[in-house]
Amino acid sequence: MSVPERLQGRLDRLDLSVDAAAERAGLPAARLRRVLDGTEPVPRGRALQRLAEVLDSSVAWLVGLDPDEAVPEEFLREDQGALGLLGADEDAMLRAYRRLDVASRAALLRVVLKMSPEPDAAAGAEARSPGGGAPGGGSRGGGTRRRKAS
Repeated sequence: MSVPERLQGRLDRLDLSVDAAAERAGLPAARLRRVLDGTEPVPRGRALQRLAEVLDSSVAWLVGLDPDEAVPEEFLREDQGALGLLGADEDAMLRAYRRLDVASRAALLRVVLKMSPEPDAAAGAEARSPGGGAPGGGSRGGGTRRRKAS
């Protein structure tokens, strides 16, 4: 399925006109029409992110990728760092995270932190473990033991 077919399919499914979708995404309607008829490439950067959001879709799916694949940098490229904007993948992750209940958010955070610990957090965990680098910890696993409150 081509990008214009994907876009048109989402418009049809959501019962959105080209004008309404373009307005919500902050794009000129004429530009979206040209994308739909294949005479202009899909927008890039923030415009693509907004369009995906309006069409209740992911950027990856709109550009013809498996939704689990990372979106190539070429689709996300614009001075996002200078503008303080999130990348499309970060934006999609944040939107999905915001739809989760509190328990699911906590579980997801634990998974993400296990997959990609902060350097300081990893050093802190090592220092707290027996035999770690904490002063006085030594190789015997000594250190301060906490007594259970009765």
